[in-house]
Amino acid sequence: MLDYLGLEEEFTHEERTARDTAREFADDAREEMVESYREGQFPVERIPEMGDLGFYAPNLDGYGLAGTTDRAYGLVMQELEACDSGLRSMASVQGALVIYPIHRFGSESQRERFLPELATGDLVGCFGLTEPEHGSNPAGMETSATRDDEGYRLNGSKRWITNAPIADLALVWARTKNGDGPVRGFLVETDRDGVTTGHIDGKLSMRAMSSGRLRLDDARVPEENVLPGVEGMKGPLSCLTQARYGIAWGAVGAARDCFETALAYTSDRDQFGGPIARFQLQQEKLAEMATQITLGQLLANRLAELKQADELRPEQVSMAKRNNVRMARNQARVAREMLGGNGITLEYSPMRHMANMETVYTYEGTHDIHTLILGNDLTGIGAFE
Repeated sequence: MLDYLGLEEEFTHEERTARDTAREFADDAREEMVESYREGQFPVERIPEMGDLGFYAPNLDGYGLAGTTDRAYGLVMQELEACDSGLRSMASVQGALVIYPIHRFGSESQRERFLPELATGDLVGCFGLTEPEHGSNPAGMETSATRDDEGYRLNGSKRWITNAPIADLALVWARTKNGDGPVRGFLVETDRDGVTTGHIDGKLSMRAMSSGRLRLDDARVPEENVLPGVEGMKGPLSCLTQARYGIAWGAVGAARDCFETALAYTSDRDQFGGPIARFQLQQEKLAEMATQITLGQLLANRLAELKQADELRPEQVSMAKRNNVRMARNQARVAREMLGGNGITLEYSPMRHMANMETVYTYEGTHDIHTLILGNDLTGIGAFE
C-alpha cells in the first residue's frame, strides 16, 4: 500500500487495528461491490456486519460505539472508499450524519433509544437536508414543522438522500413555526403515516449507493423526537463537517486504489518487448500520482491531529474535502488512461472510482462552494450573494 513518507509509523496500535479491520472487510467485499455497482443496489446484508466491526461513528464512545481516535475514523473511511464510495457513503451517513447529531444534540432518552441499534446497523438512518430546489443553499429549505397538541406535523420533500430507500429512521431538518421559524432536527421513523421514500434510478455514478427521496405529508412527530440541543443551521452544518472530514480521508483511499491498480497493470502488461512500466511516460504518470496521493495523505493526517486536539475549523475541512476529492477525480482518470481499453471495464476499479468521484465532487458541498468557503475565510468577503 502506498505510504511513501512512512506515515504509518505514527499510527497507534489501535489505529492500525481499525485500519486493518476495514481493509480486510473491504477486500472481502470488493467483488460484491462490483456486482452491486453493476446492479445499482447497495448490499444491505453488509450493514450489520459493518456495525459489528465498529465502522459507524467509530470516533464516538458509549452506546455501543467504538470510541477510537479521529485518525482511526479517517483510516476506516479510507479503506472503505478504496473498495467503493458506496461503502464509505453508507458508513458516513450512518455515523457522521445520524449517530453524531443524536450523540451531540440529542436527549439522553434519545441516545439510549436510538444509538445502540444505529451502532450495530440494526437500525439504518438517513439525513434529510437536501431538497429538490435547495442543494447548495440548505438555508432556503421549505420543509416545515407545525406544532400542535400532539407534537409536530412535518410537510415537505427531500431529495438525493443517501440510505433513504432502506432507512428505518430519518433525521429530518425542517423550519418550525409554519416554515418561518428556526431550523430544528426531527427523528422520524420511516414507517410513520405520511412518510414515503423512493429510490432514484438511472444513476451513472454511485450506483452501489442507495439514493432516494423522502416525502412528508402531515407526518406527525412527537415532541420527544425533536433534538433538544440545537437550533438553526448550526445543527446540520456541524454534521456535514463530520462527514466531510471522512470524505477527505475516503477520497485518498479511492485514489490510492487507482494508483495501485495502475502500477500492477503497467508492471504486468508487456508491449514492445517488456512491461509498459519501463516507459518514461508511464513512470511520469506514476510519479505524479504517488506525489498527489501523498499530499492528500498529509492533509488528511493533519486534519486528524487538529480534530483530536479539538482545534479543527470547518474551513480547514473544506480545504481538505475540496483538494482530496479533486485529486482523486484526476488520478482515477489518469489510471483509467494507463489501462487502455481494459480500463473501461468493471474488471478494473479506476473507471468505477472515476464515475463515483463525479458524485463526491459535487455532494456535501460542491467543489465550487468549498472554493467560496475558503475565499470567504481568506478575504473576509462573502461571495455567496
